[in-house]
Amino acid sequence: MKTKMLTRGLDVFYGEKQALQHVDLEIGANQVTALIGPSGCGKSTFLRCLNRMNDVVPGCRVEGDVLLEGEDIYDPLLDVVKLRAQIGMVFQKPNPFPKSIYENVAYGPRIHGMTQNKSELDDLVRQSLRKAGLLGEVENRLEEPGTSLSGGQQQRLCIARAIAVSPEVILMDEPCSALDPIATARVEELIDELREQFTIVIVTHSMQQAARVSQRTAFFHLGELIEEGDTERIFTNPAEKRTQDYITGRFG
Repeated sequence: MKTKMLTRGLDVFYGEKQALQHVDLEIGANQVTALIGPSGCGKSTFLRCLNRMNDVVPGCRVEGDVLLEGEDIYDPLLDVVKLRAQIGMVFQKPNPFPKSIYENVAYGPRIHGMTQNKSELDDLVRQSLRKAGLLGEVENRLEEPGTSLSGGQQQRLCIARAIAVSPEVILMDEPCSALDPIATARVEELIDELREQFTIVIVTHSMQQAARVSQRTAFFHLGELIEEGDTERIFTNPAEKRTQDYITGRFG
């Protein structure tokens, strides 16, 4: 496994309360890593450490190392805006900007000066929508507001927006929890296609989803990483009793 990101001794505090304890985790390149565990166990907190989204949480303190290809992302000299282009994020609820479908996708590339002219930008927008499995459905509606799409389409638009800036890693925080089963299946298929180009870390409350989409799974409980490994092994032969109990539904 080629490592894309890793954390060493990662501790996170919200004020006095410790939310994560000494997490060591390697995230493999071009793999989907699923973070599972009961509510409030630290999975989303961990995810937000990977692109410094916790920086904006008052009273939040992060200690330990988070490396992207060996570079410390908490280096004080690092450009956080650039970092968040490298490590994109898709949230639980689809959150398209109150702009047209086209502008939702064009926004990032425009800020980062990724294209020279309108026709390059047009190509990039279409390519991103195509990769997100959405182009066929919106091709003739690019000037309509992103908010006019259905929930599942909005989430794919947010994925198109994330991939438009050519990130290396995409973080997904329960990306299907607000979607119906058909839209969920579409997003899951998409995740599987996207891992050829991107490294993906997904927080999910659905163990079936983790089993379907990921190659590696990390189980969190009460702010600790209990175990991680190949998804199939974690689900069929976990080393830890707590993992077994969670997977078989004894708690959670």
